[in-house]
Amino acid sequence: MIPTRERLIVALDVPTSARARALVEALGDSAHFYKVGLELFMTRDSFDLIDWLRDKDKKVFVDLKFFDVPTTVGRAVGQLTGRGISFATVHGNDAIMRAAAEAKGDVKLLAVTVLTSLDRGDLDDLGFDCDVGDLVISRARRAVQAGCDGVIASGLEAKGLRSALGEKFLVVSPGIRPVDNDDDQKRVVTPVQAFRNGADYIVVGRPIRDAGDPKRAAQEVQDEISNLFSA
Repeated sequence: MIPTRERLIVALDVPTSARARALVEALGDSAHFYKVGLELFMTRDSFDLIDWLRDKDKKVFVDLKFFDVPTTVGRAVGQLTGRGISFATVHGNDAIMRAAAEAKGDVKLLAVTVLTSLDRGDLDDLGFDCDVGDLVISRARRAVQAGCDGVIASGLEAKGLRSALGEKFLVVSPGIRPVDNDDDQKRVVTPVQAFRNGADYIVVGRPIRDAGDPKRAAQEVQDEISNLFSA
């Protein structure tokens, strides 16, 4: 069972640890789970920030999309164990995912299926001559077989994932837009759509970070989630 208020993961997509801490403080009890992505992780004190989040009883998702030689990926994932990190991401073929899964320890490993910033035209450019939904299911099936705990997938594909592969893995959906958007995310859904389609968690960044009142924006998402799961 997932605590309802932990189903919202707020993306700390900011350039400095100071900005991240300020946002966390501003959000207060409206958010309990945070994503530290590549930009923020590359700052000099990223592990200090993770420790600070854990000291504040927040859950942490490290989104680095590990992709390299399998041995290197395994060793990198191993560096995250024992730090109280809940989720980490891997992005690669079967050997990469297996190496990551073997080293994950107490971290739940999520495999990236298809980035939510990609659409059909982008996949054509990358040489994928197949339906987006079919590609997501194929990659998810291989990830679960390789030992991953779940996947990163758009809420648009969550329903197909559940239909094809069942319930015994996590689906974390980024590209969540409570309102109309004009940014680089293309395959987007609302929070309610994502959960109704089968997502376990949603990741929300800019709609909260850039809101006039970030705490209110986060709380509005939390209220939507609470209403959905208590119905």
